[in-house]
Amino acid sequence: MNLSPLIVVARKELTDGLRDRRALFTILFVALFGPVLISFMLKQLAVQKKAAEEIRLPVVGSEFAPVLVNWLRQQSGVDVVPGPADAEAAVREKREEVVLVIKPDFTGNFGESKSAPLEVFSDSTRKSAQPKLIRVTSLLDRFNGETATLRLIARGVSPEVVRPLTVRDVDISNAQQRGATVLNVILMFLAMAVMTAAMQIATDSTAGERERGSLEPLLLNPVPRWQLVAGKWLASAAMAFIGMLLTLKVLATAVAKLPLEDLGIRFHLGVPQMLMLIATMGPLALLVPAIETWMSCFARSFKEAQSYSVVLVIPVAFLGVASTMMPMTNRSWLLAIPLFSQYVMGAEILAGKTVSTMMLIGAGIEAAALAGLFLWLAARLFSTEKIIFGR
Repeated sequence: MNLSPLIVVARKELTDGLRDRRALFTILFVALFGPVLISFMLKQLAVQKKAAEEIRLPVVGSEFAPVLVNWLRQQSGVDVVPGPADAEAAVREKREEVVLVIKPDFTGNFGESKSAPLEVFSDSTRKSAQPKLIRVTSLLDRFNGETATLRLIARGVSPEVVRPLTVRDVDISNAQQRGATVLNVILMFLAMAVMTAAMQIATDSTAGERERGSLEPLLLNPVPRWQLVAGKWLASAAMAFIGMLLTLKVLATAVAKLPLEDLGIRFHLGVPQMLMLIATMGPLALLVPAIETWMSCFARSFKEAQSYSVVLVIPVAFLGVASTMMPMTNRSWLLAIPLFSQYVMGAEILAGKTVSTMMLIGAGIEAAALAGLFLWLAARLFSTEKIIFGR
């Protein structure tokens, strides 16, 4: 079998794609967008965590509760300062994030072992204030519990009487697994890189040539239609691999420089993990260009073909967000679905776990088989007159 026409078509389309500044800009944008977004997200989380550890707490009426105020001053990272005259207005006007107000009758109620009134003013719409509010609330709960314990002991009552249960939270996950939960979004950017990198060649070599009128002379050559389709697909698949590898390299470099220790997580993306991710996400570089090539055969113009291909963004983005909110690794039936299987295995790799070779081979065969199906459908469309006269 003479495959030289296939190679010629693939080389021609790949050369044109590498010369296209729009295609190169798209690949570069996707490769940089992911690391920038992840870096910004994790740095914001680190800033919020630090803001919760070191807080400035305005207190109104501190003279009514000297015991509580002195206790707060003794806590690590808490700076107690005089509060504004109008706590509600200060929070509403965003001059303060959280204000603690102690009522004048606090002293009497506290001295009589009654519930003493406190008010904590905050704005739930200010996300930056939420870590600080949680810290203040937890501190007040601690003081509440310690005071209740001392009151019971003073009355000769064991504190265990009011604590029928002693719950100890045991987290069996390690730092790598917690980091993978946060950074599962990496898989979405890899899948997005595959899709966008392949889109330019897949759409331009089919719908674009159809729009320009250069597809008809190509079809006049005595070359099997499947070789023409396969050559165009091979070029877009090569571009998809390039985009995925570039994005993975930039992501690994960016993640290595992030202060993940400040968030209490550990994440290592070394060469073995990168090779496993390439083996896991690589089949998408075969399947996605085949789908885009087939879809582009129905378009009458390059822009129309791009609008069809954008539909593929929906499942990629949905799974990327869902993987950070809900576990997928414990659903084995997802391994039978393309794209789902890549996310499941990718999540296992990011968590530092081992993915079996049979799972990788099975996912690869499935993706290759589906890619072959879409290429066969595209070749059938290339064999009809509609591909030329349906413009």
